[in-house]
Amino acid sequence: MIRVEHEPVSGGSGGGEIATIVLDRADKRNALTPDMLHNLRVAVDHAGHEHHARAVVLRGEGQAFCAGFDLSLCQDDPLAMRAMLTGLSNTIRALRRCPCPVVIAAHGAAIAGGCALLGGADFVVTDAHAKLGYPVTRLGVSPAVSSPFLRQSVGDGNARARLLDSELIDGRRACAIGLAHECVERAEDVLARAMGVARAFAAKPPHALHQTKRWLNELDGSLDERAIDGALHASLGLTGGEEERELLARMWEKRP
Repeated sequence: MIRVEHEPVSGGSGGGEIATIVLDRADKRNALTPDMLHNLRVAVDHAGHEHHARAVVLRGEGQAFCAGFDLSLCQDDPLAMRAMLTGLSNTIRALRRCPCPVVIAAHGAAIAGGCALLGGADFVVTDAHAKLGYPVTRLGVSPAVSSPFLRQSVGDGNARARLLDSELIDGRRACAIGLAHECVERAEDVLARAMGVARAFAAKPPHALHQTKRWLNELDGSLDERAIDGALHASLGLTGGEEERELLARMWEKRP
């Protein structure tokens, strides 16, 4: 459900590659499982630290980038939500701390955990009609796990609004508030634009980019384990609670 594609870098300083990591579960709109999150984190670490990729692109197969967590897993496994929240936090950290630039192609939809992944990117491309946001409070789940990284992208006021308001926003609005960096008109054009951004990064001197990204991470709190762990524990604190159990049960009852 996670695969990696490699594109050699031509020109620029030295050799290398662009690593494209694919969420490959199109039939479920790339809904995340604990195994997917683990394998995604491993793929990011491998590309950035072992393969020394010049840029990483994260994309989703099918009609949407990512619809969030696969909540069906929580029906039979009371620990599934905890595993997915923990995996999400660890994956965003890996994306943010990857030495090379990370570009996310968020076409169609980036919802809940899928939207949280955007916080790990250095550059996000979406489309005008995409739906993005954090609707999970409707299910008694706290999106607080996303907050340290979302604040960096959109600022405190917009982060507060997005995390407390369960409504989704479109790609144009996401770009206007800083959740995405570029918005193209059509979903089918997102990947091509994201790859163009990645190739531009890959053509730049890699050591200069690595050092700049490392220092930006120092400045903006991307290395602040206390704050990031605190946000994770705020979300974990609700897992298995009465409100979450009741609201998830109602959701399953409504499904055919």
